[in-house]
Amino acid sequence: MAKPKRDAEFIEFASTRATWLRGVAYLLCADWHRADDLVQETITKLYVHWPRLARVENMDGYARKALVNTFLSEQRSPWERWRARWQAQELPDAPVFAPDLDASVDLREALAALPPRQRTAVVLRYYCDLTVEQTAEAMGCSTGNVKSQTSRGIDALSRRLLAGPATVAEGVV
Repeated sequence: MAKPKRDAEFIEFASTRATWLRGVAYLLCADWHRADDLVQETITKLYVHWPRLARVENMDGYARKALVNTFLSEQRSPWERWRARWQAQELPDAPVFAPDLDASVDLREALAALPPRQRTAVVLRYYCDLTVEQTAEAMGCSTGNVKSQTSRGIDALSRRLLAGPATVAEGVV
């Protein structure tokens, strides 16, 4: 594939998916600046491998998995753990593009308090609307792990952080 054509295709893909990737990244890390960094790093990785990605059947799924892998790999880094503690001392950032409703702010705060793998499972299952199998593939783990991480995450959100038990009738579980 010729470089100008390849670049044009990549720019089209990246420009149409950046906002969506940023939303997913924010739900994973709860920080708009870090979400921008995650998206930038993910898009850079995609660009480097773009010629090989022409064979990928589900490019959105591939981009989402790359974003999740980038996020989860940062969670294992001692630098990221130190940076997260240091940034927690700063004032929280307000979203640039839209005002938050009270309920969504509460949910975002509760989501941000979850451990990274629980947060990832909940975001992929309920925000990205992936199946258990798709979530397991994106996270690089078993379906049983996805089920337990999702269950624990929903339990923490509903019981401890939002002070109300989730019920099947509400459609949360």
